Amino acid sequence: MYGVGPDSASALLIAAGDNPERLASEASFAALCGTSPVEASSGKTQRRRLNRGGDRQANAALYRIILSRLRWDHRTQNYLQRRLTEGKTRREIIRCLKRYIAREIYRLIVPTRQATDHPAPAQATA
Repeated sequence: MYGVGPDSASALLIAAGDNPERLASEASFAALCGTSPVEASSGKTQRRRLNRGGDRQANAALYRIILSRLRWDHRTQNYLQRRLTEGKTRREIIRCLKRYIAREIYRLIVPTRQATDHPAPAQATA
């Protein structure tokens, strides 16, 4: 993946390997990494913050990935500019990006079950 170095990859794989029971869904993996959104609204302000109950090393790895993508990836830079024009703060944008990257990494770590759920069609013998 773009922006994922060996240190970040190892931190994320260690977090996933130490807690295989917490890999039921991408939302549970995001909570494991500390990137699941938590409501932090007060009064008229509607906002979310990151869940601080996750693995701090995995969260730091996601942050390093974000920084490298913000520096070199044009899609991420365009996303940042678009969200800034919508009125989001840089901190809120980084929270959203962490969640997106946690979703991408979950799909790489956990194999798809599509191949195992559907048996292969029977071959016709002649």
